[in-house]
Amino acid sequence: MSLFGNDISPVAMDVEFQTKDRLRFKIYDPNSQRFEVPLKIEAPSTAAAETNYDIEFINNSSFQFKIIRKSTGTVLWETSLEDLIFSKQYLQITTTVPSTSVYGFGEHEHPSFKHNMNFVSYGMFARDEPPATFANLYGVHPFYMCIESDSNTHGILFLNANAQDVTLSPNPSLTFRTIGGILDFYVFLGPTPENVIQQYTEAIGRPHFPAYWSLGFQLSRYGYGSIDVLKETVNRMQQYDIPYDVQHGDIDYMDRHLDFTYDKENYAGLPEYIQQLKKDGMHYVIILDPFLTKDEAPGTYRPYELGQEMGIWVNNSDGLTPAVGKAWPPGDSVFPDYTNPRTADWWIQMCVEFKNVLDYDGIWIDMNEPANFGTGQLPGCAPNDLNNPPYVPRILDYSLAQKTLCPDSKTYLGDHYNTHSLFGWSETAPTFIAVQEATKKRAFVLSRSTFVGSGKHAGHWLGDNFSLWKDMHMSIIGMLEFNLFGIPYIGADICGFNLDTTYELCLRWMQLGSFYPFSRNHNAIGNKEQDPAVFGVEFAEISRSTLLIRYTLLPYLYTLFFDSHVHGNTVVRGLMHEFTSDRQTHGIDKAFLWGPALMIAPVLQEGARSVDVYFPEASWFDYYTGDEVPISWHRKYGSIDAPLDKIPLFLRGGYILPTQAPATTTTVSRLNPFGLIIALDKQGEASGSLFWDDGDSIDTIENEVYFLAKYTFSEGQLRTKIVKNGYRGVDSLIYNTIQVLGLTSRPYAIIVNGKVICGEDLQYQANGKLTLQISIPITQELNIILQ
Repeated sequence: MSLFGNDISPVAMDVEFQTKDRLRFKIYDPNSQRFEVPLKIEAPSTAAAETNYDIEFINNSSFQFKIIRKSTGTVLWETSLEDLIFSKQYLQITTTVPSTSVYGFGEHEHPSFKHNMNFVSYGMFARDEPPATFANLYGVHPFYMCIESDSNTHGILFLNANAQDVTLSPNPSLTFRTIGGILDFYVFLGPTPENVIQQYTEAIGRPHFPAYWSLGFQLSRYGYGSIDVLKETVNRMQQYDIPYDVQHGDIDYMDRHLDFTYDKENYAGLPEYIQQLKKDGMHYVIILDPFLTKDEAPGTYRPYELGQEMGIWVNNSDGLTPAVGKAWPPGDSVFPDYTNPRTADWWIQMCVEFKNVLDYDGIWIDMNEPANFGTGQLPGCAPNDLNNPPYVPRILDYSLAQKTLCPDSKTYLGDHYNTHSLFGWSETAPTFIAVQEATKKRAFVLSRSTFVGSGKHAGHWLGDNFSLWKDMHMSIIGMLEFNLFGIPYIGADICGFNLDTTYELCLRWMQLGSFYPFSRNHNAIGNKEQDPAVFGVEFAEISRSTLLIRYTLLPYLYTLFFDSHVHGNTVVRGLMHEFTSDRQTHGIDKAFLWGPALMIAPVLQEGARSVDVYFPEASWFDYYTGDEVPISWHRKYGSIDAPLDKIPLFLRGGYILPTQAPATTTTVSRLNPFGLIIALDKQGEASGSLFWDDGDSIDTIENEVYFLAKYTFSEGQLRTKIVKNGYRGVDSLIYNTIQVLGLTSRPYAIIVNGKVICGEDLQYQANGKLTLQISIPITQELNIILQ
């Protein structure tokens, strides 16, 4: 008999050889249906004939189960089924892990990217909670990646949505505990970190492909308070020519916090102003919350009345009466049950209709844990086993109802006890469909609460962070983790959401945030303004110069998102991701990479004017000068100057990055000439690619309405192969600048597409940097010979 009673016996175990690199095993009750996560992971109809793993059952007194990597004999999972606990409301399983280089689990504010294995526990249960160490936050991602001692890498997903925790022990081992569902595990064999994430996203859903404009800089605050303040903010951004693509409207744009309304007094003229922003080449994103007041006068608030008519709310334990809580709107609120197909129909209809009121380009969905200002709905939670289970995982307040609904509430899929952490996930797909239907363009959806597979329809921001130096560092860790979770469109509120920022903190954060995939400055009500134009001319100029670097590199970032959408790659990754065999990289989380080729090393300490940067074994070039990092610094830390106006950036040899002349909006920059930065490795070689389409049409990849070029440089020659030329928008675009870094001698002749380049069109520097000025259509295969 286990600790908490109601043991289930017998239990069954299925093992599925799904692909050569993917294995599933699940332990369940064969005599009774228990809750299973409704995420569809397609399994092949027949077992994989060849696998890179072996399964071993050892029928001794402890009955062991092992998963072994064939090529090395490394044991990836080892559990003693004798120690397995499977009871009605408590499931536990423990496994060894082959090394202490473990990453993942979320959503939390982890103090380091590589986990501390010294008996640390993390609870997972979606919660409206500003980030704090060890607290369970907005989303649930029971996925981890482990770099084995020989540098092979595997990943494991525990597909379970119930409240749960995991304990990391120094053996090293992991103990999973959950209070519902089944034990359902997927193992991904890698063997590289990138392979693991490709295999993981193949299973859970590839990340969505963001619109190009959504890679531009974005601005928001909760509490502009009026359209006049909003206009003043936009005007000063434009006065300083700060690159800026997207303006957000937080809940103060609404009439008394009511979804699908706007405040016709304080925001009088908002629909017309949004049109003005669009004429300036900008975009507008609205926020929506997932609760609606039930207490407006009859006949005055259609969203509630239609929802009531359609019967779409989360219900009380009786399954009939709507659960009533308190949230932002006046009166009491009800909560749409997005697991119900009728709710999706209602939500899509409401969002599409509201597009005729405010001509939005995207929707930001917040408070969808779901958040409620009380403990459970009115009048409180009944004393029963769902509301007060025998074991509560290590979550804040040890309460399943705190700041949300009672676990015995009823949803379309069953008890809220089982579906709570799926609320934001289930809201995301209908919102994606709604935005696509409303705009007829690629959907922009930003969700606070996420679950396994949310990246298919949404991006995420790291919640209500603080204007503190430590939060800058934590944002890098969160960004790296969400790339492992298959949600690469990720960022944190630049300059911090809570508390007042300072000049230096905000400036350094603007520099770091210029390299978040989702780059947005956002601020809480009551705090002083912190947009990059409010601090004066010097701050504006530094922010502008860093954002111009982002905009210059947007074609590279966009191509990374193409690879993410099609192949499941990460967009942002840790140094250990690329230099897995270098153990010194395993703990680095103060610098990060865009793709394989650009290292960002921000200043994260007040008063610092230099950064210690670790350079793995590769050729590295200073982004600003083209100077090569000395070989003596390889596999060591070097002190890099970082005056207040500079964030250290380095290009990795062996890669070609497409660039474009920047502008203050992507609407304008997309028309500008392209360039290539060719950073050579020690063999004098490099490769890269450029993906381009119209930036916001739906399914351009599936419909082959895009341009894709692949570049290779070797033996002194750049060759271009146009893989796909299906987008006519490139016909008017040209290459005008080519940079080559890492040349060992000055070429005596340069031939571009058969024509010799000389004179002012050619500049060679003693550090091995060559710059060419050309004018060649993008649609021509670029061929450059250096002799």
